[in-house]
Amino acid sequence: MDTQQFLNSFLKQIKRNIVALISLTVAVTSLSYSTWRNEATEHNRNLRQAGFEILIKLNELQLVIFHNRYDHALLDRGNPRIGWAHVLTIKDLTQLLKEPFPTKSAALLKVWNENWETMSQQQHSVDTILLQIEDVRAETLSMISALK
Repeated sequence: MDTQQFLNSFLKQIKRNIVALISLTVAVTSLSYSTWRNEATEHNRNLRQAGFEILIKLNELQLVIFHNRYDHALLDRGNPRIGWAHVLTIKDLTQLLKEPFPTKSAALLKVWNENWETMSQQQHSVDTILLQIEDVRAETLSMISALK
């Protein structure tokens, strides 16, 4: 069989099976898009869940601070060791996210480390920690609202 005959035979087979070839192309394209979309959706879902967990831990840390500073009768709820657990959990969760989250959580850890011992006596310590919490909270809310 020469090249011309092969080409004619090939073109005839394509014409006979054009619907099947188009269907196969559409099926493969649809499957590829669907798989990509599912991966993107799962990634966004994971980021959103991490963001909500960070917000919960930030609020729990804020409660520890308020109990420690203002509710001296509830020392168990204002225990700085509980605050340490929250700060470290926030730090761990933010490591799963892109910048600026790891940097912001490191700053929160630093501020907490520098101020946790004096927060029951000095309003400045409380204000410094709360300011850093608000910074992380604002970034987290921004990230969650930007996800689609």
